[in-house]
Amino acid sequence: MSAGWNTIESDAGVFTYLLENLGVKDVQFEELISLDPEFLQQRGPVFGVIFLFKYPVGQQAQETPVDGTLDYDAAESRFFAAQTIQNACGTQALLSILLNKDESIDIGPKLREFKDFTGAFPADLRGEALSNSELIRDVHNSFARASPFADEAHQLAIEEDDVYHFVAYTEMGGKLYELDGLQPAPILHGSCSFEEFPGKVIPVLQRRIERYPPQEIRFNLVAMVRDLRIRAREVGDQDWLYQEEQKRNAWQWENALRRHNFVGFIGELGKGVVRAKLVGGETAYAEWVDEAKRATSTSLTERRKAKGGGMSEEEKEEVDAVTKQL
Repeated sequence: MSAGWNTIESDAGVFTYLLENLGVKDVQFEELISLDPEFLQQRGPVFGVIFLFKYPVGQQAQETPVDGTLDYDAAESRFFAAQTIQNACGTQALLSILLNKDESIDIGPKLREFKDFTGAFPADLRGEALSNSELIRDVHNSFARASPFADEAHQLAIEEDDVYHFVAYTEMGGKLYELDGLQPAPILHGSCSFEEFPGKVIPVLQRRIERYPPQEIRFNLVAMVRDLRIRAREVGDQDWLYQEEQKRNAWQWENALRRHNFVGFIGELGKGVVRAKLVGGETAYAEWVDEAKRATSTSLTERRKAKGGGMSEEEKEEVDAVTKQL
């Protein structure tokens, strides 16, 4: 992994444990499979949502947003940071929600110190401070997929590349805001209370998606909510609590796989095959191939029998042809 910022996935398990490793308590992310206000409301309280979309690399920047209006006052009074480095937008989006909800969420001492330190900075300096934070960068990079062959920190996107970008939506001071580090200020989308947020953010997201061609489906949406295990304990739903614990276990397993570099394992496996071949003599490799052919032929035969009994001559010829290709 590079010393810069590496790409992380838009994944509820990644974001949940990223925040936990930063010291945040009692918060998790939930993937949203439907643009349904009621579906989002059921996961409440909802602190905000993070939207992932394909970014138009070759498109010229516009002075005013297509939807909503820039609120420069909010850029000073709220936590808003300009994105000054690539690959950091996922973590920046979740921090944009989190650091504006610190009255409702225990963000931990480290992030509290960071927010207090950058409180008087303009947006560009906040972005620089975020990009230079070793704590935030190291936690962010710990959830990137291991890549021994590429240093993402020095790769620049070209127009032909598929580049994706994260933006955050949250309620602040009775208003609905879009927080995008590539914009000069937060984008105001009208009045909105904390309770109204699920119902008011969905139309904004729908309008954004409608600006893309109908065949474009590469979007992802996750919501920052209170730890659902707390709600399960409050209502005494043991089945729900068990499901949430199992989900956490699955997230931890997936995150462990993301961190692991399997190149060494594959290399050792190849060495083992070669060693076994040498021990078995010159005919060992041919015997392994023959054994694999027999196993494949047996599997295909049993599958055909399970469907209807015996095999026709044409089916037998098909099995023989597949076996010969191995």
